[in-house]
Amino acid sequence: MRMRTATLTTLVFLALLALPLGARAENLTDAIQKRYDSVQGFQAEFQQELTNAASGSVEKRSGRIWFRQPSLVRWETYKPEKETLVVGQNVVWNYFETDKLAMKYRTNQVFNSKTMIRFLSGKANLKEDFKVQEQGNENGLIKVRLVPKEPEPTMVMAYIWVDPKTHLLGRVLIVDFFGNGNQVTLIGLATDRRAELKLFEFAPPAGVQIKDNTKQQ
Repeated sequence: MRMRTATLTTLVFLALLALPLGARAENLTDAIQKRYDSVQGFQAEFQQELTNAASGSVEKRSGRIWFRQPSLVRWETYKPEKETLVVGQNVVWNYFETDKLAMKYRTNQVFNSKTMIRFLSGKANLKEDFKVQEQGNENGLIKVRLVPKEPEPTMVMAYIWVDPKTHLLGRVLIVDFFGNGNQVTLIGLATDRRAELKLFEFAPPAGVQIKDNTKQQ
């Protein structure tokens, strides 16, 4: 599957949008869960760094993301190449503008992770899915470590950094089984803007090759 690693990161930090500054270790998970349950939507710019553990190379990407309940996501990468990822309720589109290629999937094809499916369905519970550990402050941000109780190849560990001034998520890092890192820094995160539903629809432009994978098992 050609779909890039942006998908996993996107869905993980939907649950981690904000964290009360005064939360202690014993009620940290409850604080995150409460905020997750209250979020109806958000939008933000992002800067992403994909690190290859074997070679040490780093790919830098930037763009914008929108989220709206129930589990609708639009992730647009502007640099270095234009790419659009649209997650609907039943269908996922991944469009590569330079290649003039649009790929279509069923959501259950793309999100075969148990944890990711729980996030998508709104049934995620951090107490059940993760071990949460506060790791103090780092460069003025609160650092939190998340270890999945059922690790999967795409995510064996994650870290989030929270801005104490706004109490909002500033950065997230996901580490896969091979030690590769997927770090996303959010800029201008706003949780008070409800994106229009049409933003989460996608129609391939004329002349674009369409690869329909929805009939595959």
